[in-house]
Amino acid sequence: MTTTTAPSATTERNLRGSPWATLVAIAFGVMMVALDGTIVAVANPAIGRDLQASLAELQWVTHGYLLGLAVFLITAGKLGDRFGHRRMYLLGIVGFVVTSVAIALSSGVIMLVAFRILQGVFGALLTPAAMGLLRASFPPHKLGRAFGVFGSLLGGANAAGPIVGGVLVSGFGWQSVFYINVLIGAVAVGLGMWLLAANQPTDPGSRFDAPGVVLLTIAIFALVWALVEAPSAGWTAPVTLVPLGVAVVVGVAFVLWERRPADPLLPLAIFRDASVSIGVVLMVLMALGLMGSLFFITFYLQGVAGLSPARAGLQLMPLMAMMAITSPLAGRLLDKVGARVPTAAGLVLTAIGLFMLSRLTTDTGIGYTSVGFVLLGAGLSLVMTGATAAIIANTPMRFAGVAAGVQQAAMQLGGSLGTAVLGAVMSMTIISTLPGHYSDAGLAELGAEELSAAQSQVAQGGAAVPEGATAEVARAVTEASHLAFLDGMQLAFGIAAAVMALAALLSLAMRPSTHSEGPVVHI
Repeated sequence: MTTTTAPSATTERNLRGSPWATLVAIAFGVMMVALDGTIVAVANPAIGRDLQASLAELQWVTHGYLLGLAVFLITAGKLGDRFGHRRMYLLGIVGFVVTSVAIALSSGVIMLVAFRILQGVFGALLTPAAMGLLRASFPPHKLGRAFGVFGSLLGGANAAGPIVGGVLVSGFGWQSVFYINVLIGAVAVGLGMWLLAANQPTDPGSRFDAPGVVLLTIAIFALVWALVEAPSAGWTAPVTLVPLGVAVVVGVAFVLWERRPADPLLPLAIFRDASVSIGVVLMVLMALGLMGSLFFITFYLQGVAGLSPARAGLQLMPLMAMMAITSPLAGRLLDKVGARVPTAAGLVLTAIGLFMLSRLTTDTGIGYTSVGFVLLGAGLSLVMTGATAAIIANTPMRFAGVAAGVQQAAMQLGGSLGTAVLGAVMSMTIISTLPGHYSDAGLAELGAEELSAAQSQVAQGGAAVPEGATAEVARAVTEASHLAFLDGMQLAFGIAAAVMALAALLSLAMRPSTHSEGPVVHI
């Protein structure tokens, strides 16, 4: 006769706080934040109809979340170091769920945007804490695979966002994309309470750098605001230049201030390690390549190639799938050979993928674009995992949360920079080449105001077809507009590919981790 016994208390203690148990515990929280970054885009049209919101107001449904997230990331990382990452992680989940419910119950777009900003703040509290928990739980020789799985979770959730959002909005209304966070959050809290080790601050004796928090918050807020406004208002518009000026001045003041306190918000000494500084630069460039390419390739697939939104989403699956699949493999590779070679290889693959996409035409086949997406996805996952490891593994354990906040802030700012800078390249190219394509097609010359109005539509893969135009004129305008769009996209992606190739040389200067502290002992 065989008997079974319940798991012993010793077994449960061994499970709680173990590296892979910690990774399982944070998975749902991390995916909830990543999912929310893409799922809302599908809900925006329904939100606009229900709340009678303008296009500008709808844009702030996304921009508000980005502002709240980017502005608070480094401060949130510092709070995790001081008060414990477990505590900040659970607080972030609860706050994220509560604000999600508040968003779903909003009766007006202003209220909704306000809660989206607050939701971004709680998302910022959650993400660096999750990475800090990984840094404290995994031994140095396994950190790479931990960050690889972390990247896979982010990539998978981002890829699932539009699909899940479409199903939820179609069946249950736009509010459901926020209510779903109640279920995910409940699982995340339950797993966190069960599997995460006792709360253990890594820098408990540090003082709170209030002036540093204020200065950094203003600087990042102004920078993100400028990057958000630049694509539509232009880089020379006051709404762009003024916040850029504020960001520079206050940013310099922040750096000067951080040299004074004994416990600064952002210890500048961590950037003396070349690998940390290079990792931050590479994280910005990785996000620039990812978000910049996704932003414009979507317009290409739907506007120029004429695919439906569903087919365009399927066409992007090779990119997202490769990021989800390659990230864990990249992590294992990093543990064996270090970050330098895999990161350099990833940047080369990214450069090749972007170069391939820069050669797209109006009739490029699915096979060619899929190969480009596969190379881009594999390369970006190697870069993301390598840069993350370079930043966090080379930072002392006591600053693990700050390092995670820096990594996440670099990724958010890089994404904004990608759409803003590549968008500027697109706009300038379209303005300069569209008249020539009109002339070649035998169309009437565009006036200055007509060219300015047409540029916005062309940059989104569309065409400014005049009302009442014949089928022949409409076809000529469309073809000329698509050629101008391709001119802009080809130049933008070509520049991005060249930047990635140069970054591959920079990545070779990274060194192995100099901080070999093992996991924090929780008592």
